[in-house]
Amino acid sequence: MMLSSRETSFPPAGSSGTAVACRNESATLSPVTEMEPRQNSGSASATRISALDFTKGTLVLVMVLYHWLNYFVGPQGSYYRYLSFLPPSFICITGFLISHVYLSRYRITDPKLPRRLAIRGLKILAIFVALNVIISVVVPRNGRTIFDMLSPASLWSVYVSGNMTGGRVVAFYVLVPISYVLVLSAGILVVCRYYRYAFHVATAVALLGIFAMSMDGKKSQNLDLLAVGLLGISIGYIPIERINRWLKRSYLVVLAYLLYLAAITVWNVPYPLQVTGVLLTLMVIYLVGMASGDSSKASQTLIRLGKYSLFGYIAQIAILQILRRLLPMELAAWELVLSFLGAAALTVVSVETVDVARVKVPFVNRIYAAVFS
Repeated sequence: MMLSSRETSFPPAGSSGTAVACRNESATLSPVTEMEPRQNSGSASATRISALDFTKGTLVLVMVLYHWLNYFVGPQGSYYRYLSFLPPSFICITGFLISHVYLSRYRITDPKLPRRLAIRGLKILAIFVALNVIISVVVPRNGRTIFDMLSPASLWSVYVSGNMTGGRVVAFYVLVPISYVLVLSAGILVVCRYYRYAFHVATAVALLGIFAMSMDGKKSQNLDLLAVGLLGISIGYIPIERINRWLKRSYLVVLAYLLYLAAITVWNVPYPLQVTGVLLTLMVIYLVGMASGDSSKASQTLIRLGKYSLFGYIAQIAILQILRRLLPMELAAWELVLSFLGAAALTVVSVETVDVARVKVPFVNRIYAAVFS
């Protein structure tokens, strides 16, 4: 289950009221599985926001396409520019969930909040390390350089710069910046007790750092993705009701998205356009989710995928790797189409299976909660 450096993809809901920089209202303390989005209903029981789960589920399916292209078509191609929004989209949503879920469930002074974020971030980082250790043991090299956990060059490229070069390959890379967003947020929350705009300042500092590095001809993939996560946190302070009202001007969102597509067609995808694409694409998918509701079977499938986005991310890579090894290297056009449809269907089936197993088998639910929540 090895990924090239191109495969760097990977994943709120808010409460009513005015937007504030660091929320301090009291809330329930129940754990949020896979950072699930909920909207406040004035009581302890809250429901998920279906449109946001729909958005995450759609991204999982687009991720299958992204990785399918990489495995079955090739890692190079101009079409990748139109999928450049995907890797940072999950990072942005992760940040959005932090401010829209966690900050609405804990008091800002509650030590449980930074501890929970830090533990979750370290757990995701541990999942990344464990998966790569397993891969390095069970997957043949096939002429490719496998991620060496003890190589200083690999350690630097993966954990510091995020710039995988020189043939180094790593699986599930996007889990690294996601874990960084969670752990860094835990620290910023402590500062937020004394200065409520701490996240906004951190976002500005990260973006200025990226600009300064670009002026010097340097780039850090980890910093790029971390900044998107912090931007998601800052946006997450806006109440979901206000976002929904603004998005009713759907024609403006669609027009902006079309202009974005035209821009990347001409100029490729510099970082400012990539961030713009992340925000616009998420808004477009969210709009479709709001219009679709949750009554149709297709919507319910996407919503369920969204609830299990982290598991779906891992499962679809495993599925694509298996298909790539089972199928011939040269495939006819109709075989390529079937391979993609099969990968998407198997990803959905794997999520559906886990969802049912969690209900019917308590042991499975305990294992899932221990790993993914």
